[in-house]
Amino acid sequence: MQEADKQQTPTMPQNTATQQDPAMRQKKTPQREPAMPQQKTHQREPAMPQQKTHQREPAMPQQKTPQQSPAIPPKPIQHIPAKHIVTKTKDQSWFGIDYNMNIYRGCCHGCIYCDSRSACYQIEDFDQVRTKENALAIIRDDLRRKAKTGVIGTGSMSDPYNPFESGLLLTRHALELADAFGFGMAIATKSTLLERDADILESIKEHSPVLCKVTITTPRDELAAKLEPGAPLSSERMELISRLAGRGLFAGILLMPVLPFIEDNPSDILKLVSMASEAGARFIYPAFGMTLRDRQKEWYLDRLEAIFPGQALRSKYLKRYGNAYWCTSPRAKKLWGEFSRACEAKKILYRMNDIIPAYKRGYEYTQLSLFPV
Repeated sequence: MQEADKQQTPTMPQNTATQQDPAMRQKKTPQREPAMPQQKTHQREPAMPQQKTHQREPAMPQQKTPQQSPAIPPKPIQHIPAKHIVTKTKDQSWFGIDYNMNIYRGCCHGCIYCDSRSACYQIEDFDQVRTKENALAIIRDDLRRKAKTGVIGTGSMSDPYNPFESGLLLTRHALELADAFGFGMAIATKSTLLERDADILESIKEHSPVLCKVTITTPRDELAAKLEPGAPLSSERMELISRLAGRGLFAGILLMPVLPFIEDNPSDILKLVSMASEAGARFIYPAFGMTLRDRQKEWYLDRLEAIFPGQALRSKYLKRYGNAYWCTSPRAKKLWGEFSRACEAKKILYRMNDIIPAYKRGYEYTQLSLFPV
C-alpha cells in the first residue's frame, strides 16, 4: 500500500520544537514555456533561472530500454496510452498535495500488502511495470495549462523509482519539467534511486516546497526482505533519509502499513523512531494497521502462509477482521501512545497538521497563466 489509505490519528499537542525552514523568495512567472529536458545522464543539469527567454523546444528525449539486471524482473516493460498525467487532487488533506502524477503503472517491489493490487484500480498483472506513452510531452502540456502552480505528488499508485527508471529517466525528466514550470514536489518511494535526483530537488526547493517520503514499515532488515522482497532494505532506506537530510531536503518516513500480528511490536516502533532521529528525519507519519479487500486480500493471505508457515496467520486475520476493509492493529492504542511520546521527545513531527505547514513554510504561489486547471 502506497498512500492509498490514510488513518485518522487522535489529536495531539502540537510539536513546538520543529525547526522552521528558511523563507524563500517569491517565485516569478516565467515568460515563455521551458524547453524539454534533453540529457539522459544523471549529472547535474544547469539550474533554470526564474526569468529567461527560451529557444525553440528541442526534440523530445527518447525513452531508453535499461540493461537487464537481477533487480529487474524478466518481463519487458510495456507502454500504455494516456491523455493526462498531472491531475488535480480532490483536496489538500494528504500532505498538502495539489496535483497527482503517476508516470508508471504497476510495480515490481513485490510488497505483499500493497493496496494497489485491489480490483478497483483495474491493474491486471500488477507486477508488470508499464510506462505511459509520450509521458514527458503529456506532463509538459498538463503543467503549462495549469492556472496555478502547487505541489505535485508522485508515488501514490506506483513507485516512481522502480528499477526501470534507472535507465528510462522519466521521473528525473518530469522533475525537471516541474522545476522549469515552478511547481513543488512531494515524492513517495521505497527506492534509494531517489538520491540520484537530489540535485533537481535542490533546484525546485529554491522556489517551491519539496517533501521526500520514504516508506519504512519495520526497522528489521530480515523482516523487510520478506515483506518487500524487491525493495531496498530498511537500513538502506534509512541511510537515504540521512543523505537527503544532509542536503537540506525535508525528508521523513511513511510508517505504513504496520501489519497486525507481524510488525505491531512496540519495541520495533520505538527502535524505528530512534533510527529516524539519528538519520535526521523531520517527520514520521504512521498507520497502525492495514487495508484488505478482494484480490489484494487473497494475495496477502496467501503470501502470509508461504512466508510464515505454521503460524496460522490467515486464520488470525479472518477471525479478527472478517470482511473488514480497514484492519486496525489490536495494539494500535498502545502503539500510538508510545510512538507519539517518543516523537515528542525526539522532536520529530508525526501529525499531518504539523507536517504540511512545516515543509511549506516560506513559500508563496503566484498565478501562472489564465488557462483553466
